[in-house]
Amino acid sequence: MECRHCASPLEKPGDYCLVCREANTAAIVLEAERERATLTMLAGDGDEDTATATERDDPVLGETIITTTPEDGENEVVELRNFAGLIGDEIRRKRPEEVYAGGERPVIRAVREDIHHPFYRVDDTDPVEAVLERRGKRALDVVETPPAEKIGGSHTTLIGGRTGMRAIHTVADHPHVKKVIPGPIDAGGKGSQSGLRAKVTRADDGGNVRMLIRDGSSVQENRVVTTARDREMGERIRDDLNDVLADAEFR
Repeated sequence: MECRHCASPLEKPGDYCLVCREANTAAIVLEAERERATLTMLAGDGDEDTATATERDDPVLGETIITTTPEDGENEVVELRNFAGLIGDEIRRKRPEEVYAGGERPVIRAVREDIHHPFYRVDDTDPVEAVLERRGKRALDVVETPPAEKIGGSHTTLIGGRTGMRAIHTVADHPHVKKVIPGPIDAGGKGSQSGLRAKVTRADDGGNVRMLIRDGSSVQENRVVTTARDREMGERIRDDLNDVLADAEFR
């Protein structure tokens, strides 16, 4: 494949061009199985000027498959980390704007820890088609502010101590979250023995959501301000946030 900007040869489809310093891949769809990962590279929504006629009809630039042989016991941790590292290396060489992932949560969790790109969950029988439809409808601003700087408000006490803070940071780290505002703690809830749990509730008309954290009999409701402009887009962010919380084992 040649670079879509300067026609320099690329080692693999969708690679970042080291000659003209331009990205060829706008998004990557990761289909993660425990023994096999499929990465599909997609052209951008606004690349009509540089895209060929074929690429305008089919934005899929190429596909890469990475495999592993799962280990048992103590060796599994190292093997899974190495597998995620290979996937991460492939993603980094493309320098995409965002990554969409579906499949096995342990693999996705390991990859998320290895890369630093905007990362979204997608669950569908045809994830590539689902992402193409989703990207065509979405034009949300990305917030580059570090998670710690997104947390504010008059209530400085967080439920669950360090674990609660980690849950808050997990949500604040989302690229479409602008601010997390902790609320008061209600200690009159029903007790739970399952440890700290968190979930994000339905979006309001402005696209903002609420994050509920439960720890024993205590409950804290936190307001989450997003870059969504309506309920529909807010619901997509809500789904992403709940998937992130599940990956982090808070649900």
